[in-house]
Amino acid sequence: MKIVHWLFVVSVALFVCGIGFVIAGARAARQAPAVDTAAASLVPVASVKQIMKGITGPAANVVFNAVSTTVSVKGTEEKAPQTAEEWEAVGNSAAALIESGNLMLMGSRVVDKGDWVKQSRALIEAGTVALKATQAKSADQVLASGEAINMTCDGCHLKYQRGS
Repeated sequence: MKIVHWLFVVSVALFVCGIGFVIAGARAARQAPAVDTAAASLVPVASVKQIMKGITGPAANVVFNAVSTTVSVKGTEEKAPQTAEEWEAVGNSAAALIESGNLMLMGSRVVDKGDWVKQSRALIEAGTVALKATQAKSADQVLASGEAINMTCDGCHLKYQRGS
């Protein structure tokens, strides 16, 4: 009778351990990063000029023009995003600036490993500041971020000739 009791205890212990292993395996599988085969096969298509004209330039203009003060004979006119949709549009443009910086770091677009990477990362950082400003719905911060974006663009264009 003792052997039957002992076998029952061992069976229950093995069953509980097995359930524990199944749970641990399921959690580990859920936390494991998915292998993205598409990312490994990305091939840059657009040229730097196309990215600048199609993404970076228009996005920077949206951020630059989002906040302004105009003084005229009629008085002072303050311009800033007012609605959620207007803030979202400026935020989308800030995100486009960030992503265009990322695109500049892809494959054959990297002109040199030093300044090109530094300038691309500066664009990413400046776009991030603008994005955070839109998330905070702060017109003053958006205005300040415009200067950082402009400095980044000017610094890059001083080193790398701006094409027409």
